[in-house]
Amino acid sequence: MTIGLEPAVSNKTKDKMEQDLSPIADKSCKENRELAKSGKLVEAIENLLVTEKQCRQAEDSPSTSKIAVEIIKLCYEAGRLDLVNEKLVLLSKRRGQLRPAIKAIVQESMNYVDQITDMKQKLELIDTLRTISDGKIFVENERARLTKTLSKIKEDEGDIASAAKILQDLQVETYGTMEKREKITFFIDQMRICMNNKDFIRAQLIGNKVNRKTLAEQENQDLKIDYFKQMIRYFSHSANYIEIARCYLSIYDTPSVEKDTAQLHQTLKYICIYVILSATSSEQSDLLNRVYDFKPLTDIQNYKDLLNQFKTLELIRWSTFFEFNKPELDSQSVFKTEPNAWEDLRKRVIEHNIRVISTYYQKISTARLAELLDLSLDESEKFVSDLVSNKTIFAKIDRPAGIATFTTSNDPNKVLNAWANNITSLLDLVEKTNHLVQREFMLHKIN
Repeated sequence: MTIGLEPAVSNKTKDKMEQDLSPIADKSCKENRELAKSGKLVEAIENLLVTEKQCRQAEDSPSTSKIAVEIIKLCYEAGRLDLVNEKLVLLSKRRGQLRPAIKAIVQESMNYVDQITDMKQKLELIDTLRTISDGKIFVENERARLTKTLSKIKEDEGDIASAAKILQDLQVETYGTMEKREKITFFIDQMRICMNNKDFIRAQLIGNKVNRKTLAEQENQDLKIDYFKQMIRYFSHSANYIEIARCYLSIYDTPSVEKDTAQLHQTLKYICIYVILSATSSEQSDLLNRVYDFKPLTDIQNYKDLLNQFKTLELIRWSTFFEFNKPELDSQSVFKTEPNAWEDLRKRVIEHNIRVISTYYQKISTARLAELLDLSLDESEKFVSDLVSNKTIFAKIDRPAGIATFTTSNDPNKVLNAWANNITSLLDLVEKTNHLVQREFMLHKIN
């Protein structure tokens, strides 16, 4: 048995929805614009509000939007910004107001924000627009842009804390209608303002929201560079050199950078500097070898030679190294802005020298070790201890005897297992040889 259901929308309602009141709207706009020009602004607005109600009740979205925008335009053109704010609130709160109409008046009013020179009136308009767009998904993009504008105003006034608080509350990652590129722009601005406010933890959390695959797209190359510059700023705060080097590597892999020779070479210089400034580790060693093989590095030979010194298992004399590289490295921003850069570089040279010594020596006196490192006994012991703690090398220091040992003592079980494996391999070879000899005997007997 089929049960007939009543239609969700009655025929009467359908007829109302299909009404086109654009001729009435056009006529009303034209007549009341002339009325407003004659000095009767309030009367013109009242007339337009009557027409707006008629269009709204007929659910004619285009006509309702046109009338609503015309009301806002007349108020602005008359210089009555107080009326603009008043009518924005009135129109947005009218019974059964259509979404397209609210969106239209918000978008129209946003055009006035940049045109208004009086800061007080500009802030009042922004506040009104943010109030009426609050909680409305269909104007969430407009609200986000207004919030960004308000944050920029506060930042220009020097109120960084307020600017950061306003902008960081935006959760643009949840906006389904916002373009990917605009989202990334918001994330970059949020990171920047948070770091200006010394809130580096929040900046990192915002940075993690950015999709790296989106940054890799051809049209987002400029945003990729801007994003990694902000990440470099974040990692510079904690002097995390290996991560800074990775950020510059990402910039290096950008097609627009590869086409610009000057920018490419400068980026490569930064990569080389931050790689050698990074603490000694297997990760740093791998990165150093990768960068050393970059073809464009041959165009800046002095930086290739710099990497080669750390790549080669030879001792680096700090005094000679410092005198030779100081003029070039002092011209780079990292050695101008980072107060501990030279000290960190000296530590990397010492760590490199200890690794070289541990490669060539099984045992060495602590006095000779200190001499090779150009350090005191206490300093050399501290650097060796740090590398042992990081599991970069193995070492033991016998203080009473004054001996440093760089080889591990053999565990009896490991030695016994190795001997057993060797015996097994030997017996396998003997058995195989015997089989081959017997085979030869059999072949000769048959023949």
